[in-house]
Amino acid sequence: MFSKKHSKPQTQIDSLIGAGTTIEGNLNFSGGLRIDGQVNGNVVAAQGKPSTLVLSEHARVNGEVNVTHLVINGSISGPVFASEYMELQSKAKVNGDVHYTTLEIQLGAIVDGRLIHSNTATQDKVVAFKAGNGE
Repeated sequence: MFSKKHSKPQTQIDSLIGAGTTIEGNLNFSGGLRIDGQVNGNVVAAQGKPSTLVLSEHARVNGEVNVTHLVINGSISGPVFASEYMELQSKAKVNGDVHYTTLEIQLGAIVDGRLIHSNTATQDKVVAFKAGNGE
């Protein structure tokens, strides 16, 4: 229950998409990314490395988001995958399914979709049993 397998969120922002900026196409990143503008495409962090995505109040993403740590105060239209931690702040709006391990939701946040808890520790321990010949 009190596992320390999670990575720490990135406290440093390595990249910034400023207000008034629109990106057309998929965005791949590593480390920390803050979006104040708009992305029309998927936002995906490098696999196997800790990553943090911060969406400010005016940020908008139209596409899939897949990161380890996510803080949303803007809006996302598409499925969201946060493998470790997700925070939906008071002005967050998500239109799509939310896949999370740990979730914090503040008063005023809106999710128009399903909240799907994924426990990666449990999935790693699943053992397949073969059916025996004699019953």
